[in-house]
Formats: sequence, structure tokens, C-alpha cells
Amino acid sequence: MSYNSFGHMFRVTTWGESHGAALGCVVDGTPPGLPLTADDLQVWLDRRRPGQNRFTTQRREPDEIKILSGVFEDDNTDGQVTTGAPISLLIENVDQRSKDYGDIKDKFRPGHADYTYHAKYGLRDYRGGGRSSARETAARVAAGGIARKILGASVVIRGALVQMGPHKINRDAWDWDQISENPFWCPDAQTAKTWETYLDDLRKAGSSCGAVIEVVASGVKPGLGAPVYGKLDADLAAAMMSINAVKGVEIGAGFEAATLTGEQNADEMRQGEHGRPRFLSNQAGGILGGISTGQDIVVRFAVKPTSSILTPRKTITTDGKETQIVTKGRHDPCVGIRAVPVGEAMMACVLTDQLLRHRGQTGGA
Repeated sequence: MSYNSFGHMFRVTTWGESHGAALGCVVDGTPPGLPLTADDLQVWLDRRRPGQNRFTTQRREPDEIKILSGVFEDDNTDGQVTTGAPISLLIENVDQRSKDYGDIKDKFRPGHADYTYHAKYGLRDYRGGGRSSARETAARVAAGGIARKILGASVVIRGALVQMGPHKINRDAWDWDQISENPFWCPDAQTAKTWETYLDDLRKAGSSCGAVIEVVASGVKPGLGAPVYGKLDADLAAAMMSINAVKGVEIGAGFEAATLTGEQNADEMRQGEHGRPRFLSNQAGGILGGISTGQDIVVRFAVKPTSSILTPRKTITTDGKETQIVTKGRHDPCVGIRAVPVGEAMMACVLTDQLLRHRGQTGGA
């Protein structure tokens, strides 16, 4: 099984399965001399960790990160810094319950990658999906922590859930401070209350729902990205689409741009400070011609409903017999909730990769 790596100058290779002994990643391309400890990464993993409230899977994983390579003592600070060598990260699995999947080992779960993995490789890991499990994204979040260190404090990446099922937030009530005040990463306090009732009802019914996540990167300098086949928005779209259960991505106005006139869609400019333009709107989502403008970079992605549900569904067995299936175990009724820190991490990784590529081509800082 290939294609477990992404990025160019900042390259991340993830490994491990949902119910294996551990999972992790190898991060290559980190510049030397960067202060880095496990605590720097743990803070991001804690935001993604399962079992923190009744609206996410009750699998109890501490997701404690260990740095196995790529750092060394710094005589000047008495701390650890990166050496420039590959950084290997390890996260042990401690709360697997593989027996939950014994009843379905010979059945294909509708909406899952069971059939396609079987068709491609001739076998599949039925214990939570193996490599196709969203558990793999823990390693991405850890890699995103390294990427944020490279980007520095001037670049702020924040994500929010902006739609759950059919229920959208009121954008006029957007308040970033509300993100930490509810279990949904919701920037609208009133909508968060609506979601609580909605998701409770779905969870009790043994069903699930989808969601839309918005990730915003502020403080990104203009010039990141390259024309034609190295476009920043193309890389972001590919990164977000690689997240489990994601079925759609848009940049800026996205599909809504099709409803606008040319006058409405054009982000007019005036002269701003420091010789840079001041944009009067941001329909482009901070990217023009595949290159960052210096505005906020805005990406949204849609996550499908969790496919593991208690409602019986029609399916077939591995030997072609028709049957029904009920997926037991511990699953997120809305997988989009924990996809927020994953989207942030992928944004950080792409921006870091593009920053290092930019330096290599132009020599810019």
C-alpha cells in the first residue's frame, strides 16, 4: 500500500492502523534549530482527542505523543531543538476493542472503504477500518503542530464548524471566542444549542449526520503558491479531500461564486499600508492565480454522515451473499466535530510546505 505521504519540501508520512499497537508519522524537511518538545505537539492532539464529551466517540485514547528522533539538546537554551533530520512521532493505541467488529468481519459496511480496500488489495482490516479509519488523522494533527512552529506566531490558523446536518450558523453572530465554549467548535452560541438537541436526538436514534468545517489562516504573506500545477488552492483542496469522510472542498466564495456577477465577485483594491493593496472583499479566499494575496485564506470542506450506525442497512458478504448489517462499537454521531483540528493541521502543513518551496524558488524569508 503506497501513497502514505504528502507534501514536497515539508513531507509527512503517516503509518499505523486504528486497532494496531500504535500509529504515528515521520516528518521530513523541518529546518534545524527550531525549539520543539512533546508538549508543543500535545496541546494540538488534546483538542482532537476522542471521548471528551457525549457527542464524540467514547473510545478513551490519551493520544500521548512521543518524539523518537530529529531533536537534540540545545546548549544555548537548555531545551530541545530540531536537527534537520526526519522527526519520528509515536502515538500508542491503548483502548482498542477489536471484538466489537467480530460480527462484521465478513460483511461490507455501506458507506465505508471495506469493499474498495477488498477489491484493490484482496483483504481488509475489519477492526475499525485499519488505515481507512479516522484514527489515522491523529498523526496529521501532530505533524500540524510542527508545521505551526515553522510558520511562527504571526500566522494564526483557526477552524470552526459552520453547519451540522441542515442547520447552519448565523454568520452575523460569529464570535471566535465561542469556539472553546461549546463541544462543537461553533462560533455562534445560539446555533450551538440547536445542534445539541439535534445531535442528541440523532445519537439516541442510532443515526448520524454530516457537517461543514471552515478553516481560516490569518497573517499569511502574499506570494505563497505557484502558477499552473503548484497552486496553493489546489494543494489545499487535495489536503482537505484526503481527510476521511470529506466529500467536497471550496475556497473563498466557492460554489456560491457561480451565483455572483463579475462586479460582486471581483475583490476591489485600494492602496494600503507598507506598499500593499487593501482589498475591499475576499471572495477569492485569499488566493488568486494559485498564489496567496496576503488576505485571510478561507477553506471550507463538507464531511459526510458517519457511516457506522446502529440502524440496520442492506449489504453483502465477502462471498457475495445478501444480508443486513448493524455497526456496533464506539463512533462519532457527527465525525465533522473532531475534523476541525484535523482541517487546521492540514492547512498548517500545506502552508508550511508552500513557504519552504517559496524560499527555495525566490530566496524570500
